[in-house]
Amino acid sequence: MPAKGCYFLNEGEEGPDQDALYEKYRLTSQHGPLLLTLLVVAAAACIALVAIAFSSGDPPAHQAVLVTAFLTLAVFVALYVLVYVECLVRWWLWASALLIWACLVTLGYVLVYDSWRKAACVWEQVPYFLFVVFVVYTLLPFSMRAAVVVGVLSSISHLLVLGALAGVFSTPSIHVGLQLLAAAIIFLCGNLTGAFHKHQLQDASRDLFTYTVKCIQIRRKLRIEKRQQENLLLSILPAHISMGMKLTIIERLKEHGDRRYMPDNNFHSLYVRRHQNVSILYADIVGFTRLASDCSPKELVVMLNELFGKFDQIAKANECMRIKILGDCYYCVSGLPVSLPTHARNCVKMGLDMCEAIKQVREATGVDISMRVGIHSGNVLCGVIGLRKWQYDVWSHDVSLANRMEAAGVPGRVHITEATLNHLDKAYEVEDGHGQQRDPYLKEMNIHTYLVIDPRSQQPPPPSQHLPKPKGDAALKMRASVRMTRYLESWGAARPFAHLNHRESVSSTETPVPKGRRPKAIPLRRHRTPDRSASPKGRSEDDSYDDEMLSAIEGLSSTRPCCSKSDDFYTFGSIFLEKGFEREYRLAPIPRARHYFACASLVFACILLVHVLLMPRTAALGVSFGLVACVLGLVLGLCFADEFLRCCPAWAMLRAISERVETHPLLRLSLAILTVGSLLTIAIINLPLSPLPALGAPAGNGTGERTGSSGETAPCALLPYYTCSCILAFIACSVFLRMSLELKVVLLTVALVAYLVFFHISLCSWWDCCGYNLSNLNDTLKPNDTLSPPACPWSGLRTTISFYLVLFYTTLVMLSRQIDYYCRLDCLWKNKFKKEQEEFETMENVNRLLLENVLPAHVAAHFIGDKLNEDWYHQSYDCVCVMFASVPDFKVFYTECDINKEGLECLRLLNEIIADFDELLLKPKFSSVEKIKTIGSTYMAAAGLSGPSGHENQDLERQHAHVGTTVEFSIALMNKLDGINRHSFNSFRLRVGINHGPVIAGVIGARKPQYDIWGNTVNVASRMESTGELGKIQVTEETCTILQGLGYSCECRGLINVKGKGELRTYFVCTDTAKFQGLGLN
Repeated sequence: MPAKGCYFLNEGEEGPDQDALYEKYRLTSQHGPLLLTLLVVAAAACIALVAIAFSSGDPPAHQAVLVTAFLTLAVFVALYVLVYVECLVRWWLWASALLIWACLVTLGYVLVYDSWRKAACVWEQVPYFLFVVFVVYTLLPFSMRAAVVVGVLSSISHLLVLGALAGVFSTPSIHVGLQLLAAAIIFLCGNLTGAFHKHQLQDASRDLFTYTVKCIQIRRKLRIEKRQQENLLLSILPAHISMGMKLTIIERLKEHGDRRYMPDNNFHSLYVRRHQNVSILYADIVGFTRLASDCSPKELVVMLNELFGKFDQIAKANECMRIKILGDCYYCVSGLPVSLPTHARNCVKMGLDMCEAIKQVREATGVDISMRVGIHSGNVLCGVIGLRKWQYDVWSHDVSLANRMEAAGVPGRVHITEATLNHLDKAYEVEDGHGQQRDPYLKEMNIHTYLVIDPRSQQPPPPSQHLPKPKGDAALKMRASVRMTRYLESWGAARPFAHLNHRESVSSTETPVPKGRRPKAIPLRRHRTPDRSASPKGRSEDDSYDDEMLSAIEGLSSTRPCCSKSDDFYTFGSIFLEKGFEREYRLAPIPRARHYFACASLVFACILLVHVLLMPRTAALGVSFGLVACVLGLVLGLCFADEFLRCCPAWAMLRAISERVETHPLLRLSLAILTVGSLLTIAIINLPLSPLPALGAPAGNGTGERTGSSGETAPCALLPYYTCSCILAFIACSVFLRMSLELKVVLLTVALVAYLVFFHISLCSWWDCCGYNLSNLNDTLKPNDTLSPPACPWSGLRTTISFYLVLFYTTLVMLSRQIDYYCRLDCLWKNKFKKEQEEFETMENVNRLLLENVLPAHVAAHFIGDKLNEDWYHQSYDCVCVMFASVPDFKVFYTECDINKEGLECLRLLNEIIADFDELLLKPKFSSVEKIKTIGSTYMAAAGLSGPSGHENQDLERQHAHVGTTVEFSIALMNKLDGINRHSFNSFRLRVGINHGPVIAGVIGARKPQYDIWGNTVNVASRMESTGELGKIQVTEETCTILQGLGYSCECRGLINVKGKGELRTYFVCTDTAKFQGLGLN
């Protein structure tokens, strides 16, 4: 069988622009929401700066800050509105990102200028530019390369401005140089952690998009599979029968997990219904057997398909349902499944149309064929029996009578019974049919028959609309089969399973980008200009795919995850509604979780370098950082032990623990809390432990450099670096992207409160130590004093530090909220994809099972593969063994009365017989036997159809083995029937006929495709059964010779008269000896 998905997948087809869809997805579900988050934070920051400026008591002194803050606030509000209503396309969104960055940088330099103009500490704006650098990576819609360029540019420009304001270019200073180096380390850490954030988000974004695409594709495939399954099932069975059978198949597949075959007792339920007041039509093509003997395999299949395809069209036009095709016999019923008052007229009209169609063929091609039609009206039992190779069929005495009417009919005429005539309401003129003279059964049952007079025969013939009959040399050169085939192909009947080869689905692999379809700008709103170069059909398919993808993308949009309604999340927050799924998400493994610890260790290294460069080198500093370094070293060693200790078997337990870091939630959470708690503590712990006398008194020269009397950096310049250390610790907490959002919020909130308290206490202590007591400051400084105010006013510095801490806290909480939502969406879509994949596989298995129940597996592969150039199936075989096995006694057993529900209970027993016969096909030793069909109580099978045809592939020994297998199968059928007799207290006996030789196999019929075999071998095998004896297997002389070579004993019956063949010498296989001999089939 072909790979899964081959029912409808074509790898060569091009689909919609997946890159463009991904850009659309990123704009809608990531860039837009993150940009809105930044605009909210930035606007709030501008409002806070305005409030701080007004609360200082001297707003005109901060005129530059106020003007810039108001302008940037206006820009941010305008951009927020544009982004929110989705009016910005991709390029304009990037332009707006540059504008936001420019506004933020401008506001930062205005703040630096304001601090420098007031002779304040210009280093206090380092946290602000760290904020700019961080949001460039995490919240602005830049690519990684652009973000690196913008982030590095922001860092270097601020370092240059700091150096210029501190006078490092005119009067170099070691202390200023160390401060610049510390600022550079802080910016480097901001760039690296921001890049880590962006890389992780991009990976998660691509992963989520990939799963989204897969989920949408699976959903489309599932929808197509369902449509194909319904078409396939409806091509075999009517809807009222098929739906119940389909549900049973799906239930059995789910219960037993059997993907190839059904359990033994799968379909012993009886899917048969009784219908009254219907008309049954049997039609046979007279002269077709002689014509078929002159046909090649393809000509025969094409001819039959075109003929029966035309008959299917006539049946549809006349509200008739085709039941089955038996060789060149076609029969249908009108009045199924819905009763029709005109059922008799429908069948008569169809019979007349069929005769007219064959008449046109005869006149156009010169081939001597005609149509013989028999019709009877009455009651039928209709449905499906058996487990395999389902075929819708009808049973009743009225069906048998209709068959007799066809056999006793007249070529080119419609032969009807008196029951049918009574339903015609004189719609047609009739004449006496004299059927009793041609059929003894009709005479015995005293059935009066009539021939319908075609109204068209009384009218002048219309102008010929068919192909001219070839004349002269052309008629002599062309065989009759060629003339028939060429003429019939002009009818254009649909080919079998044409609906299965319709490539209307998407590819399961990543869809290639078609040329000329990549749009230059994708709006956030769903509106597109049509591609006029594409065909309407292709454009509609692409548009439907695009629409479905864009709908899913809009569903994934996390613009308002906190308050938007969802079937999966609570209205407020992003907690899953399903508790089991919430638990599954929290306990799920986190791939590459060890990278979080590596990034946190990088942040620790940067904090350590900043403290070593600037802070007083005390014992407390060394001990605290030493302890944290040991803790982080152990954590890192545990996380990466499985990679570094692969060659050390002695450390197997440590490696096992290391592997559990990503899979065991409790271990992972404990290590994360330990790491983040250590970093949050080490960032601030040395601030209250610093010795106050070592900090010296401030001395200002307006240059921005403040040094104490001891030559060390003044506290006003150190506090921004303590602030940056705390902010870096905040960032270290946020790099644990998949850590619980609630835990991150708790850690950040506790740290924020602690930091604000520590900075408030430390600032008060440092201020008192430096000689500026808050209680006597107003008494000391008179309004007209020329004494400069302290370089770092306590209230201003406290407000600045608090502002930056709260700014980062808010930004990181909102960013963590978005990341948590992405992670949950990723988990949600993976779960949906998994469920839909399972449902799709179930549908695919049902589809395959249904198809293989109509066709042999190797024939099914022809229709569900990628053979688009050759969808006729025909094959000739040199040696196939054909078997007909019937239960003649069943015709006597079958009665229609109230006791057996008008024959329904009789069919229930026949269903058990056929089902038990079908179960034998599941045995490995009968794997080469293929069930062809059931005809009433006759079971037809053949061996040798599964392998390739031709002498080179089927050696003599293998051909003979098929004959032996068929005999063994016949004996097994007899044994099965004996078992049924014991349980049902009956005495049925099997009559079997077997023959071997060349056959032609093919699939015919568009509305109800069916697999069949034709040829003289099939006809002789059928005669072997019909002329045989109960409880015996009758074979031809050629088959007997092969069986004797295999060790079977055969008894010569003598010469018997076979219709169409004359007298043939036949043999009976001795089944008793065959049970012990004939085992050399392997």
